[in-house]
Formats: sequence, C-alpha cells, structure tokens
Amino acid sequence: MQKWARLLYQPSLPLYKDKRVTSSKEHIEISKNAADEAIVLLKNNGILPLSKEKPLVLLGKAAVDYVKGGGGSGDVYCEYIHSLYDGLKIREVKVYEPLMEYYKEGLQEQFKKGCVPGMTKELPIPSNMLTEAKNFSDTAIVVINRFSGEGWDRSDKEGDYEDFNPWPAGQSMPKLSGEIFPDGDFYLSPEEKEMIKTAKDNFKNVIAVLNVGGVIDCRWIEEDSKITAAVYMGQGGMEGGLSAADVLLGNVCPSGRLADTFAGKLEDYPSTENYHESIDYVDYTEDIYVGYRYFSTIPGADSKVIYPFGYGLSFTDFEVKELSAAKKDDEFIFTVKVTNTGKVAGKEVVQLYASAPNGKLGKAARSLISFDKTKELKAGESQILTLTANEYAISSYDDLGKVADASYLLEKGEYSFYIGKNVRDAVKSEYTWNLSEDKVVKELSHKVVPSELKKRMLSDGSFEELPLGEHKDKNECIFEKMQPGTEEATAPLVKEIPRHYYTQPMREGIKKFSEVAEGKITLDEFMEQLSTDDLIHLVGGQPNTGVSNVFGFGNIYEYGVPNAATADGPAGVRIMPETGVRTTAFPCSTSIACTWNKEIAEAVGFAGGEELKENNLSVWLTPAINIHRSPMCGRNFEYYSEDPYLTGKMAAAMVRGIQRNHVGASVKHFACNNKETNRKHSDSRVSERALREIYLKAFEMIVKEEEPYTIMSSYNVVNGLRASENKDLITGILRDEWNFGGIVTSDWWTRGEHYKEINAGNDLKMATGFPERVKKAMEMGALDTDMLKLCAKRILATLLKFD
Repeated sequence: MQKWARLLYQPSLPLYKDKRVTSSKEHIEISKNAADEAIVLLKNNGILPLSKEKPLVLLGKAAVDYVKGGGGSGDVYCEYIHSLYDGLKIREVKVYEPLMEYYKEGLQEQFKKGCVPGMTKELPIPSNMLTEAKNFSDTAIVVINRFSGEGWDRSDKEGDYEDFNPWPAGQSMPKLSGEIFPDGDFYLSPEEKEMIKTAKDNFKNVIAVLNVGGVIDCRWIEEDSKITAAVYMGQGGMEGGLSAADVLLGNVCPSGRLADTFAGKLEDYPSTENYHESIDYVDYTEDIYVGYRYFSTIPGADSKVIYPFGYGLSFTDFEVKELSAAKKDDEFIFTVKVTNTGKVAGKEVVQLYASAPNGKLGKAARSLISFDKTKELKAGESQILTLTANEYAISSYDDLGKVADASYLLEKGEYSFYIGKNVRDAVKSEYTWNLSEDKVVKELSHKVVPSELKKRMLSDGSFEELPLGEHKDKNECIFEKMQPGTEEATAPLVKEIPRHYYTQPMREGIKKFSEVAEGKITLDEFMEQLSTDDLIHLVGGQPNTGVSNVFGFGNIYEYGVPNAATADGPAGVRIMPETGVRTTAFPCSTSIACTWNKEIAEAVGFAGGEELKENNLSVWLTPAINIHRSPMCGRNFEYYSEDPYLTGKMAAAMVRGIQRNHVGASVKHFACNNKETNRKHSDSRVSERALREIYLKAFEMIVKEEEPYTIMSSYNVVNGLRASENKDLITGILRDEWNFGGIVTSDWWTRGEHYKEINAGNDLKMATGFPERVKKAMEMGALDTDMLKLCAKRILATLLKFD
C-alpha cells in the first residue's frame, strides 16, 4: 500500500488483508484479560470464591446500571457492555430475577429524566420482593457505582463560570450529583446506606462490589464484620461485569492492587481543604506529600488509611523472599523469589520502596521506585524477579538552594529499601546504602517557578513560607484578547483550492511531500518552497476526514501533505456511533494501573493502536497521566494513579504498544490538570520541587523511555501562565532538559493565544488555529518566521512517521 494511502484516500480496508481487528474477538479478549487483573479483592472472610451452584440476590441498581468508564472524551462506543448481573447469568448462576426487572424499570424512568448510568438514585427495595429474596438465598451482593466525567468534578460545584458555552445544553452533572449525593459522592447516599442496612439485617452473607473508577469511603466495608467480603471491580470496560463474576466465582484469582490510598474521609486528604477555595486558582500546599507519601510520612496520618496504596488480597498465598541486593555503578539491584504457598494458581505483585534521609530538604517516608508482577504461578511454583532503580530515581530536587540550588541531589545519610505487597506492609531490606556526603546527581536551572504560592508542607506536617513574586497576567496579549469561550467548538477554516488541471501540479516546480518520504529531497528542501501562509496553516488544526470527530493536522493539498486525523481515548478509540463503527472498550486507566502489569498495558495500547490505524486515524489522544492529587477530580478515571512511578511505567507501556503500529500516542495533559472545575482558567500553584518530583515525573519517564510522537499541553494555568503558552514548561523542560523531539499540541479549544503558544514551542493549535491573529502578531513583531518554521517542521517530521 502506498505511504499515507489511508490518510489520503480513506480506503475502507481491514488492517490485515481480509481480517478486521476493530472490536474483534481477540481485542475483546484483551479487554477482558485486563479487567480480570484490575479487580482488587479488598476483604474476604472465607466466603469467596462462591460456588456456581449457589443462588444469589443482587441488591443495588448498580447490579444492572453498569459504568464501564467515565464520560466526555474518555467515553467509548462499543457493541455491548456486561454488568455484574450479565456476567453472573453468562456463568449460569441463579439470580433472584424479580428484583433485576424492578431495577431495570426504575432506571429507565430516571434515564428519561436526563440521568446517565452511574448518576442515578438508589431504589427502595419492595418488602414483598425482600421476603422472597430472603427465601431465595442467604447471600446478597450489594453493588455500588459512581460516574464522573470531563469538565466537572465529583462535587456540586459548577464549572467554567466565565465562558460562553456554544455546546447544546444538557443535564448539569454537578447539580445532579448534589441531588443524588447530598454529602458528596465520596460518601454513601442515604438511599445506599438504607440498602446496605437492609442487606445486613436480612442476609447471612453480604458481599460488597464497587463499580467505581476512583476512591470512595470504605469504612462501612472494613469496619463492619457483617460485610463478609468486598471486591473493587473498578470500571472494567465492556467486559467488566463478566470479569467481576469470574473473580467472585473463583474462575479468576484476583491479582489487582490499588493504585491509590483509600482513606476514611475526604477531609483526610490534604488536598481537600483548599480544593474549591477559589475558582481562579488551586494552591498545592501539600507539596510532594501526595497520596501515600502523605499518609506514610506525616505524623498520625497513617491511622486514617483504610486500604493502603498497592493493597490487594488473593485466593492464594505467596512468600516473597529477598535473595540479594547490591549496587552496581549508580544502579540498585534487588533479586526476590516469589513462591505460591497456597492451593490455587495466581499472580503476585512485588513492590520496591526507597526511604531517603530526611536531611535539609525533607523526604517522604517511602517512595515507589520499582515493581514487577509474576506470571501465573501454580501452587508450589516459584519465580525470581529482579527489581532495579538508579540514583536519579531516589534523588530529590532542591528548589530553594538548601543544599545545591536547582539540582537533583542525594543528601548524605542512610538510604533504606522496603520490599513487599503494599506500601504499609513492605518489609525493610537488610541492605542499606550509606552516603558519606551530599551528592549532586543532575544540575539544572529554575523553571516554572511559582510566584503566588505562599507556603508548603514539610515532612513533620508543619509548613514553610515560600518566596513570592509578581502576579502574572494569564490573559496578557499584545492586541485585544478573544472573549473567553468564543473559540469553543469552532471548526477549522477550509483552505481554498483554486481551479486547476487535476492531472498537473497547481504550480510549476512544486516538490511533493512524498519526495521527502522517499529520500529524494530533505525536509528542509521541501520547506523552502512553503510560504508564510503555508506555515501558519500547518500550525493549526484541520477538518475531520472519514470517521474522525476531533480533527486532524497537516493537510496541504498542493504539496501532497496528508491530513492526519486524531481520535479521543484512552479507554478505547472513540468513534461516534452515527458512523456505524463500534470499537473495543477497554478498562479505564485507573483500572489498567490496578493491574500493575506492564505487559497488559502494552497489549491494550497495541490493540487500540491497531483499531486507530484500521479506521484511518493517526494519533490516539492517550494516555492521560495526570496525578490523582485529590479524589475529587472528575477525570481521575482517565488518569492512572496518585504515584508518578506507577503512572509512568504503566503509561509508557501503553505508548510502546500504540506506537508499534506506526501511529502516534498523545501523552496528556501537560501539566497539573488535576481539577476540572473552571479548568480553562484555574491556576495550579505548585512548587518547582513538587512539579518536578510528582506532576512532571511520569511525563519525563515516558519521553525518555518511549519517545512519544506527541505531547498535549493542558488547559489550565501553571504558576501564572497558561500551560500551552508556558515556554519554561514546553521548551525549557520538555525539549531542552528531556530532549523531546515530537510535536506539542494544545488541548482542544484552549484559551491560549495562538502566537504565544507558537513562541512557547506549542507547535499545533487544536482543534483550529487562528491565522489572522498569528499574522497580526507577526506584523507587530511579536512572532518571527524562524519560530513558526520550527513548529511547522516538527509537524511535518511527525507526519513522516505515519504509514
């Protein structure tokens, strides 16, 4: 097939001869395998696994109201979804049916009023049905679900207050959330509490199943002996309900581990206090003490934890034995032997944490630096795993010059290591490393320094004051700024093609872009013929082609530059249902992280990349790797974890899988997009240390390990400057420090000014550019041709990677 044939001609051809892969049996099996390994067994007092012959009562509308993933760009249109009820029926388990029909009818009434799956009220259980259900079985499974989506947080706060909104008006999710969950959806609603009380009062065995993509209050599970078992099924894509059924029945031995810390109350998380303090900014005062770093470090915080980071039970037992530990050059190498000492086959996750001396900078008590997952081990079988980390991985960034200014360094003292099954229960290694004097690992320079963050947390829970600077105007512009919101949903301009002979070039002497691909001319030689208008055209988004609905880039007809179309992600390739194409819905990103299995993440990435390519699309807007700073973020389902290392390794595997197809991943949102309320204006005020060690670390890992084709800058402001206009962030750190060579694209319809984005190194403005404003900036001397050429060249170089 000719290069770019799919992009230029849009042939409706299967990827592999006569075999179509989109939503194929093989891809659905990959989704199912991922969902199997994502499920976390939270509690088991011996009731699980259940016998297939045992009849069951399902309580809670979530038994049929299954949430496969989150809403917005992270949604996926697939052929079917399997709820827990569906999964149990497929496995031929007898379920009390009248209650299922009752739930279905009640849900339909709520859907007619504008509710969506997961944002529905719990229904009261009719007394006659309860009596029949008690006679039917002594075991009840209570199912709880939650739903969140792009553009709003898990609260009753409305978003994007300042902006004109051209999108069709729909149900306000924050308003609906406030009606369903008066105490917030972190907690059980009054109706859910009543349903759970009914279960405990009427059934001998009560099993909880959580169809949740984030964190909720689990005190009612862990602290109540009447809840005999609990399963965190996450949001497992199209096969999630079947996977949950298989775990409950013992067809699958659970091997998922939590990617977040589950504390008892929302107020236990340090980010909660000022999360909604202002719609204009968020102060990251907890600094590096995010998630388990906070709970394992700050005095008294660990007592608030219900389930620690990395936690998960199994139907079998494992012995993890450290065999050796050594340091070779700058690398730490630990060898462990994992033995299945139980009676059934299963997989185990081994986690390696480091503890650095507190020193002048202050450190988290433990930080994840390596992990691995065994193959499926039969009873009595063993496997040896090797866990490695280097000095850079355990170093800290000094942003105030307490030891070595603007440098990653190792402070003198003893470095300890912990190996185990979760952050709380990891066992201290006999091996320690002693450093006699402070050591600078990497010298850098200050970038993205905050000017309005007044304080940050220290390792003892107190706060230190931070130096303040001048306020930055996020809307500064050399000419009149566009009215916020008027960019929203605008389509790209369609470039006029003059009348010409179809069999001849539009102009004599044109060099075709295909000649660059064939090696006949260089990219620089090709670009010499491009006008300023051509260059400006290249740095803006282009119209949709084929089944695309989130636009493309490239697209200069006369030079043969193809239009590379994009698709939303990350839980599957998002193609609109009116096209007739249904794709595979994979588990949400948090569930993928809960597998702790890099091979599964790569397999999901490769399968998604195949579906992207088969449908003539070039860039999959995934993975999204923002940190779970707060349980309240409405988009956490689309992100991986509270931990940057787990996020980085799992998402890097995803990128590796995607790009094996010679299509692009778009790693997003760069950076600190940890809140959806007023997301296009809110300033994330974060110390340079926390920015580098927590919020940028996963991006750094992926850039250095996998060379993603694209990075997507975020909507929000970072320390006073919009992310897409932040030269320190995009050029200073991403390009100069990490040597990123791909393109940076804005998020869609960002509020950034196009000329400022180009100057920052944000190459491509999506979904559309603003040529007239770029030209005006050039005329006023605010943008030069060299910077424009540099951005256009990176875009063209990326197009050459596609086939």
